[in-house]
Amino acid sequence: MKVAIGSDHGGLILKDAIIKHLEGRGYEVEDFGTYTKDSCDYPDYALKVSESIIAGENELGVLICGTGLGISIAANKVKGIIAAPVSDTFSAEMARKHNNANIIAVGARVVGEGLALKIMDAFFDSEFEGGRHAGRVAKIRAIEEQNK
Repeated sequence: MKVAIGSDHGGLILKDAIIKHLEGRGYEVEDFGTYTKDSCDYPDYALKVSESIIAGENELGVLICGTGLGISIAANKVKGIIAAPVSDTFSAEMARKHNNANIIAVGARVVGEGLALKIMDAFFDSEFEGGRHAGRVAKIRAIEEQNK
């Protein structure tokens, strides 16, 4: 599976740990930056990761900023993206199983590295269940279409 990843300066160190972890699990990871600790704007990286998923270049994405909130809000502005900011493993699992999220966002100032890697495992080890959840996700997509 191909995975897109991006972060602002606040998520740089955690991004590097997540890349190493995902590659160790056999995923091909495309790093969209940032690559330095210099201050930068998280919407830029949210957009790059989101566009790569919409274009079919990557299947799923990971975004990291200080809280995981701003970067997920920016990603959710891209049509077709469902970015879930999470700080626990259960929410990460449900983001895939029930919401069909295609991006997971975490906050480097909210979760430590150990928990972040467990969150990644929970997200990537889960699949969308469909069924009753498919109708709910379809309603989300309909809202998106009505408000372009």
